[in-house]
Amino acid sequence: YGGDLRPNGFAEFILDEATILKERIGGDIPMVENHLAWPLYISEPEIVSWRSKYSHVMKTIEYPMSDDVSKGVSHNIFLPPSTSENCYIWSRCLTRMREQSVSSSTARICSGGRVSGYKGKMPGVLEEIMIGLNNRKPIFLLGGFGGITSDICSVVSGLEVPDSLTESWQITHNSGYEDLQNFARIHHHGCDYSGVVKILQAQSLADLASRSGLDQRDYQRLMISPFPDECVHLILKGVKAIQN
Repeated sequence: YGGDLRPNGFAEFILDEATILKERIGGDIPMVENHLAWPLYISEPEIVSWRSKYSHVMKTIEYPMSDDVSKGVSHNIFLPPSTSENCYIWSRCLTRMREQSVSSSTARICSGGRVSGYKGKMPGVLEEIMIGLNNRKPIFLLGGFGGITSDICSVVSGLEVPDSLTESWQITHNSGYEDLQNFARIHHHGCDYSGVVKILQAQSLADLASRSGLDQRDYQRLMISPFPDECVHLILKGVKAIQN
């Protein structure tokens, strides 16, 4: 899982479930890996305490600052995303974390995801999916639970492009995003939403399904099902096929 150190956040839900599982079965279980980009792991005392609370089930993977933005920046002091330049540094570090996290994973399960209010060059789940597609990773898209994943499923399915996948909408709904885009483009790292949409529209459902160990009908069902149990069944079916 990438990021989210908020109390009562989604990461906490995953970790609470892992704790219950560990208590039920006893012994060792695989650790939940929580991947953090710089400077997210340089945090306040309460966050340090929160991480310590879950150390028995969580392994934190900390990624250093991206090399291309490290000059003149202290690696040990939290950098607030308060200026266009600082936001750009955050975006480069988040991209680095996502690229390395995706490349080291076997498959990706994507659900929900903010469409606004994020820190990065584009919505985080969208960036992970784009990196996953570029790496031809098995990607399980759960579009029935809303968020940016639902919007991506609409485009992949050949439906109308949602407003959230346009730069104009993102600029309108994210304070300071236009300045970030302008700053990032100077360094050739802005988000080209037209290009993103073209890549999504070019995806073959048959290919996405095959890489994920499912037939096309099952994959299409996964993209629209609002039922967690059905989605889990389809994911396990696909993972088993990939392993075999």
